[in-house]
Amino acid sequence: MPRTARLALLLAAVLAACAQGSPESSSPDRPPNFVIVFADDLGWGDLGSYGAPVIRTPHLDRMAAEGQRWTNFYVTASVCSPSRAGLLTGRLAVRNGLYGDRVRVLFPDFVGGIQDEEITIAEALTDLGYATGMFGKWHLGDRPRYLPTRHGFDYWFGIPYSNDMMSTLPREERRAAFLDPKIEYWDVPLIRSERDAAGEIVTETLEQPADQTTITKRYAEEAVDFIRAHRDVPFFVYVPHSMPHVPLFRAPDFEGHSGAGLYGDVIEEIDWSVGRILDTLEEEGLAENTVVFFSSDNGPWTAFRTQGGLAGPFREGKGMTWEGGMRVPGLFWWPGTIAPSVVTDEIGSTSDLLATFLSLSDGAMPDDRPMDSLDLAPVLRGDGEGPRDEMPFYRGSELHAYRVGNYKAHFITRGEYGLGGERMEHDPPLLYDLSVDAGEQWDIAAAQPAALAEVTARALQHLAGVEVAPSQLDLRTGGD
Repeated sequence: MPRTARLALLLAAVLAACAQGSPESSSPDRPPNFVIVFADDLGWGDLGSYGAPVIRTPHLDRMAAEGQRWTNFYVTASVCSPSRAGLLTGRLAVRNGLYGDRVRVLFPDFVGGIQDEEITIAEALTDLGYATGMFGKWHLGDRPRYLPTRHGFDYWFGIPYSNDMMSTLPREERRAAFLDPKIEYWDVPLIRSERDAAGEIVTETLEQPADQTTITKRYAEEAVDFIRAHRDVPFFVYVPHSMPHVPLFRAPDFEGHSGAGLYGDVIEEIDWSVGRILDTLEEEGLAENTVVFFSSDNGPWTAFRTQGGLAGPFREGKGMTWEGGMRVPGLFWWPGTIAPSVVTDEIGSTSDLLATFLSLSDGAMPDDRPMDSLDLAPVLRGDGEGPRDEMPFYRGSELHAYRVGNYKAHFITRGEYGLGGERMEHDPPLLYDLSVDAGEQWDIAAAQPAALAEVTARALQHLAGVEVAPSQLDLRTGGD
């Protein structure tokens, strides 16, 4: 019996404010600019405002102090490719095809990738007159038809997949290389792609291997240059950092910068990059007309111990559907519109950014396909409640867990990267009250049958509305 059918049987059994600055950059009639900074494998507990004990993140903490900090913010998957697809398309990976049941992320030269019919945030905002630039890791396919400039971005400077791919070492030496990383161990290309005066896409490889000791700074500086060059038109800037995904690299002037070793240095350099963007927005008179969002693509890669991050009070990390794998920081900064020092326990998802940005820019959501994106603008403005009270937790095509309100049921649990245990189907499902047990330690299914029935019913209702798209990742399952 297929796994999806077994799961269905298991479930059924249980039952805008005006900005200041120059007229060109902050006209009352101009829609807001949008900036997304997306870290790679950063944990919920790696920022000062989320309780990091040693790592210093003054610029991200400033975003929290001057803006909104979400404590119940999620990604759509616990690994790179499906998570990034969920953010950009506002759709779960089972709908857009960027998932895999045999392989979990895209590798170099895979035949699959983001499909032409998907509408990305960049494409939606381009239709509204926005300039769009991306600076960082893509990971939605490395063939020409899949690259960012084919999916709404005017300009891209970055790498096509994770920084640990294209290893030059024998397989048996790769794990040890993370402890003493060298640039030449990973033949990852650094690419620039843009449209020329005739509208043709021109793509060139600038370095191979990319100098990963300078890559975080270059992403930030390229983003700053783009902001300055497009200050007089609405813009969308997407900065998906390569770090702190292993192998860890930082610029020479960040060596020993933190009290938390190499990993802490990397986080503090990312924090610096955020500071460069915030400072630039203020210098250009754009801050009060720009929404800045910061998060991570999934939880920390705890299998790498001190070279991985912290999930705070949550269980497990990257690759798993426990909270540590999919609950991430969520910081929104918009001076003059978002009230300062707001901490919200509303539930939000990176998939909600599409609907939120379109709402704020007077755009319309696609109405020709199922969407998983909800408008968070009322929460950001402080004039309404959030629309989301549930969250699905997928691994590949399977729904492993479901949250409704504060209750979360696990129908299937499975570890990853040597942690978290073997795959288990739970009948009855496990149930946790996240308001008092964020670490998912105390199963209350027997004590709360009504709550379990409600979550299960909502999960079944969700599944009934999902038509699983063909997997783009399983089209090829070769190694790295």
